[in-house]
Amino acid sequence: MGLTATKTRPAAPRREVTKSRGGRPTKSAAIERDQRLIEVATRLFLDRGFDATSLDAVAEAARVSKPTVYSRYGDKRGLFAAVLRREIDRWLAPLSAAAETQLSSGSNIPVEQRLVEIGREMLTFTCGPDAVAFSRMMTAQAINFPDVAKLGKEEGWLKAVATTARFFDHLVAQGALDVEDTTIAAEVFLDVVVGHTHRMATFGTALDIKTAEKRTRAAIKLFLAGALGPADRVQSSAKSTQRRAAR
Repeated sequence: MGLTATKTRPAAPRREVTKSRGGRPTKSAAIERDQRLIEVATRLFLDRGFDATSLDAVAEAARVSKPTVYSRYGDKRGLFAAVLRREIDRWLAPLSAAAETQLSSGSNIPVEQRLVEIGREMLTFTCGPDAVAFSRMMTAQAINFPDVAKLGKEEGWLKAVATTARFFDHLVAQGALDVEDTTIAAEVFLDVVVGHTHRMATFGTALDIKTAEKRTRAAIKLFLAGALGPADRVQSSAKSTQRRAAR
């Protein structure tokens, strides 16, 4: 599975907000309104950037009143935080799904193959155009709005580390990995596997799929050189000996 480009987000549909007898939107209508606001805000932030996006523009595009937007999110920073939180959840979903798949797979599958699948999912959602665009916006706003940077760290990076660490706990229990601290191991794994490629994408460097996947495989081999469990280490050593003998 290679990297996939994120499709252009369609414009949010225009719907009338159903109101209760008291004049306030019903619960379902309010939820639908908030979803529409987030979708519209996401599109505008991606198209225009943080500075050029105003709450007035979001309100107009989402066909809601300005007081509604201000009362719901307070200011543009609050709206951006809500958008970022939803986007992070989307990015983490593939990682969680891949980890769960590997957890339920048979223990006879080589650990390297399992990690390659995890690495591919990581590349897909961290180096896609939307993820890169939001990463740039977070970096640009981190000094002025440190709470936004904190949100990106806590909701994004730390949750990705925690998900990967739980998977590593499973591999340690199987004897496939030999690490003392799975949280540190997860941080190192994520950094060496996708960190460089994500940084280059953020800098605007064109992403070559084959090169990125080749680098991922090489990074995983380096990671496993110091983290394989006893059985897998013996098996890996035997394979290396066989490859050298075949040359």
